[in-house]
Amino acid sequence: MHHTRRRFVASSGGLTVLSLAVSAGLIRPALAQTSGAWNKAAFETKTFADTAKALGAADVPAMSAQVTIGGPDIAENGAVVPVTIASALPKTEVIAVLVEKNPNALAAQFTIPQGTDPNVSVRIKMAQTSDVFGLVRADGKWYYAKKEVKVTLGGCGG
Repeated sequence: MHHTRRRFVASSGGLTVLSLAVSAGLIRPALAQTSGAWNKAAFETKTFADTAKALGAADVPAMSAQVTIGGPDIAENGAVVPVTIASALPKTEVIAVLVEKNPNALAAQFTIPQGTDPNVSVRIKMAQTSDVFGLVRADGKWYYAKKEVKVTLGGCGG
């Protein structure tokens, strides 16, 4: 009986902290929900240029040293490749992850709310050795960084 009560008290403490954070406005659950509209066309693109255009880039994105991409040089398993993208550009609005040689180039897209640290970490699936791009929209303009990741075991269908 004591174990059940202890578990209840321990878990209710976390719920109390979460409730206080929501009521104080530190966490807004509505941000995690989708509006129901998503850019299906962007997720069906095959190339970097087509994806950038589908995401709204009017011009070819510029390479920027203020966008950094991290990940393994060699991924032992293409099914789970950790990738991080960070932007030091002011007014970063969107961060997207693209894999050049995947069947569909766009792997993930994140909307970055104002005041949020523009840094994302995600695990992606890669079909084969490829360039991975971090595509960033900041203050209405598009920038990118890229990194080659070598895959030793199949990911997408391999």
